[in-house]
Amino acid sequence: MKIAHVLAITFIGLSIPLPGKAQVAGTTLLGVSVAELRSVALGWSAKHQILGQSVYNDKNERVGSIDDIIIAGDKAVSYAIVNAGGFLAVTKHDVAIPVSQLKLVDDKFILTGATKEALKASPVFEYTH
Repeated sequence: MKIAHVLAITFIGLSIPLPGKAQVAGTTLLGVSVAELRSVALGWSAKHQILGQSVYNDKNERVGSIDDIIIAGDKAVSYAIVNAGGFLAVTKHDVAIPVSQLKLVDDKFILTGATKEALKASPVFEYTH
């Protein structure tokens, strides 16, 4: 399954309210019910399963690591921010990669055709705020 599909399903799933009684104070929803916690625990975690993971090309060469995930205004996961910089991010060079270009193969994120040089030649992604 493409990472784009996994991420899209994860974030869409997070935006759909599940049945059950959550804690409320007046009419404000504060969290999920005990029954819902199992669904949350079984979902994908960007922090634990995506962020910081290495990105490889189709020749099994490490070309970067995933530093961030960008979610568009329509709540769809759109881009992975890949750091193509040097050792320990000393020379950071963030590049926005459409998640549709990433594949998850044997627990590795693959960016077909990528090289460190090609990523470093790509425009730098900079946060606007």
